[in-house]
Amino acid sequence: MKHWLMKSEPDEFSIDDLERRGVEPWSGVRNYQARNFMRDGMRDGDRVLFYHSSCAEPGVVGLARIRGAAYPDPTQFDPKSDYHDPASKPEEPRWLAIDVAFERKLARPVTLERIKAAAERFEGLTLLARGNRLSVFPVDPAHYKALVAMEKDR
Repeated sequence: MKHWLMKSEPDEFSIDDLERRGVEPWSGVRNYQARNFMRDGMRDGDRVLFYHSSCAEPGVVGLARIRGAAYPDPTQFDPKSDYHDPASKPEEPRWLAIDVAFERKLARPVTLERIKAAAERFEGLTLLARGNRLSVFPVDPAHYKALVAMEKDR
């Protein structure tokens, strides 16, 4: 089993939205490295840190699991979608989606500010890398465990 961090802007899709829906396709990823993580790394049952980004208090707000395998992202073929890619063809899809299932909200969000304050515990965590803009990336199991444990920190 692997561990992942997946970022979403709460105005677009929040942990509350995932809780209401139960399982949701993680679509609209338009970065090749993130797509490759979805294609080559993610497996059914993998654990996910659900992270709110581009908001007043970015941070880990919930836990989820990967359901199934990656598949062609239907939004790339939809001319009405913000994620439409006219260069992508159904016989050779460029972009992938993967289903994510809600597990639980954290009792207390683990904000980016708190993570940075404990940076010595998170050496090598992609989230803290300068210039990181990836919305999907692997997380070391020890980092995953430490981040989840931080929900109880005061």
